[in-house]
Amino acid sequence: MISRIAAPLVLAALLATGLVACSPAADPKPNTSAEAPAEEEEEEAPEANGDFTAAEWAKPVTNPGELLTTVKGTNFQVDIYQVGTEEASKTGQFVNPDDNKPIIAVGAEIVYVNYVVTNTSDAEIPLTYSIVDVSARYADWPYLQGMDSVVDSAAFEAMKVNSSAIAPNKGEAPFPFAPGTSFSYGQNFLYQAGSPITFTVALIPSLDNGDLDHDAKQEIKADTKIK
Repeated sequence: MISRIAAPLVLAALLATGLVACSPAADPKPNTSAEAPAEEEEEEAPEANGDFTAAEWAKPVTNPGELLTTVKGTNFQVDIYQVGTEEASKTGQFVNPDDNKPIIAVGAEIVYVNYVVTNTSDAEIPLTYSIVDVSARYADWPYLQGMDSVVDSAAFEAMKVNSSAIAPNKGEAPFPFAPGTSFSYGQNFLYQAGSPITFTVALIPSLDNGDLDHDAKQEIKADTKIK
């Protein structure tokens, strides 16, 4: 649905290699065609846009597009923007198990969304490489796994959306998420104008050793519509 040294790309790569074939309402197959996505090259971060202070380890924060909804946790919030659409420059990462064709074909219309995450508390939040994970799912999406996306660093840059939040060479987890600071990243997926969609936001802070602190997990869902 965005170089991924950071968690969002790592998670996308894990999903792309771990899915198995299924019927509708189940997992799609990974795309095994000649155009199956390779690991995305490192991209230049888009210029900052908006009144945000980037976390010390993050790329410049961008906030293009129209605000769809805001998701609030106990100590953070995520502003979700719809940025724009374009034709897919390559196939997505999955194929339909019924016909073995890409779920996202070259030329299909895809939409970009952007997530701006802010620490709204007065305390530092230690984060792992998973940072704050946001996943999107249309109400009528027919597969168990998350929605397909296109890996294209140049397109993300043109949309002024970070494909990953963490800047290169920023050390190891835990990453200190200071009060009042922000980071941003986004994703793309098939464009379905007017479709109900659910965004699931999960924050699992880091233990001192960089592992996930599952006991402190927060997960919030927000329902809205793609315009």
